[in-house]
Amino acid sequence: MKNSPELIRLIRFGVCGLSATALHVGVAVVLISHVGTSQLLANTAAFACATCWSYLVNTLWSFSSSLRVRNVWRFITVSLAGAALTGLLSYLAQITGSGPWVGIAMVVCAVTPLSFVTHRRWTYR
Repeated sequence: MKNSPELIRLIRFGVCGLSATALHVGVAVVLISHVGTSQLLANTAAFACATCWSYLVNTLWSFSSSLRVRNVWRFITVSLAGAALTGLLSYLAQITGSGPWVGIAMVVCAVTPLSFVTHRRWTYR
């Protein structure tokens, strides 16, 4: 599996995810701290920015595909499903009395690989 195309794709997907997370945090912090935007509006705008960035970089770099209407809608669908699953897992961790790190670990271990596989097999097929 050394230097396999799938491993390279997975690593690129991870780098894109980290950069999208950093963008989300940066946009949210600027909007909340410097503009005075509410947390809800700031995080909504930050999510939109990070999702657009993630779509562009994953499409062109991680999955070596082209920008198309079909895959943008599929990408958005997977992203929204991932956000919903993140909320559900976080809620389950909270109501079971687990600490926040358990919820974060559940999200990272479930949502990230599920998103990768769904993008690989559906968004970019």
